[in-house]
Amino acid sequence: MRIALLAPLPPEKNGIADYAMHLRNALQGLAIEVATPLAGVASDSASLHRAIAAIDWQQFDLVHGELGGGRLGEFIALAELRRRYPNLPLSATVHDPERMVWRRERLPWPLRLLERLPSPLPQAAVVLADPLTLREERQVAQGLTRLVTLTQLGAQRLTERMQLPAGKVAVINHGNLDIAPAPLPPLDTLRLLYFGFIYRGKGIEDLLAALAGVFKQAPEFRPRLRLTLAGGTAAEMAFGSGGNYLEQLREQIDNLGLSDVIDWRLNLPAAEIAQTIQAHHVMVLPYRESKKLGLLGQQRGTSGALSWAAACGRGAITSDARAFAEEVASGNGAIYAQGDVAALSAQLLNLARQPSLAQAWAERASVIGQERSWPRTALSFQALFNQMVGTAHGA
Repeated sequence: MRIALLAPLPPEKNGIADYAMHLRNALQGLAIEVATPLAGVASDSASLHRAIAAIDWQQFDLVHGELGGGRLGEFIALAELRRRYPNLPLSATVHDPERMVWRRERLPWPLRLLERLPSPLPQAAVVLADPLTLREERQVAQGLTRLVTLTQLGAQRLTERMQLPAGKVAVINHGNLDIAPAPLPPLDTLRLLYFGFIYRGKGIEDLLAALAGVFKQAPEFRPRLRLTLAGGTAAEMAFGSGGNYLEQLREQIDNLGLSDVIDWRLNLPAAEIAQTIQAHHVMVLPYRESKKLGLLGQQRGTSGALSWAAACGRGAITSDARAFAEEVASGNGAIYAQGDVAALSAQLLNLARQPSLAQAWAERASVIGQERSWPRTALSFQALFNQMVGTAHGA
């Protein structure tokens, strides 16, 4: 089988690029040829349409795209491919359901005029244009042969919002690397880990405040509780209109008196991710859902960081953002209401008082990690692709 993959890939720094790289490698391990014919093409409509017109797409058995992360190029490409090739099997993994892309490439006139005006007028323009955006998303979704989400909740919400027939959306959980198990570190010092890209919207401020709350309630745990902030940074995210986010975090840490219990591992090399996670007891993901996106729908995807936790055999404490509640519902962690610092503090304190929870969560996470290894995940995609190609050929 020969497929075309439409997706970002490293060295781009985002979770979807990492996901696409691992998926490509795993599919190639099954002797599936994976081409990336639009690699390097600009993501605007004009560039994509020219590139698509210059390629013989009938050389591929199917085309699969990765949608999400605010990117539009893959969505535009899939729409154009369906227009040009009505019978070509097309599929996509939708990383941010219940929507496909959430926004249009260009706002319609006269809303376009608001883009240059002060906030909140540009945001208001996006909301006003949303009925048109949603209509286009539904057209593309309904034109795809199959869609994939990473969680059951995501599949349910995507099916409802895109008005799809039952069974058109398949659930294939986020794959993870096959990593050798490692025992938990000694429980005399409980080591917490935030892992992921470090930028606004991840709720890291909540985690710092919650940790300070633990020490205020139970100062005896201060010598036995540490937090590591690890992951990648990107200049366009760390340095935005709100200033230098990393410096703001460091200032918050100083103000809360946490400098002596915080470790940093910025821009963690890929080769050191597993050993870093396994040097800790529990991952903590305090994500908050975007209030701006909340005007357009609910984001019910998952997190690559949670996949790493499972792969490394570590439990997680997460907010109830996205579909995290589903992801830690089988005894591999705990949940709290997003934005509720007191609730997060209570979860951390409960773990500090019962460190054996970390062991129980780790054991269950290890089972999940084995079930979701990339080789197994690739087999699920292979079965889906075989079905798509067979249907297209009238089998």
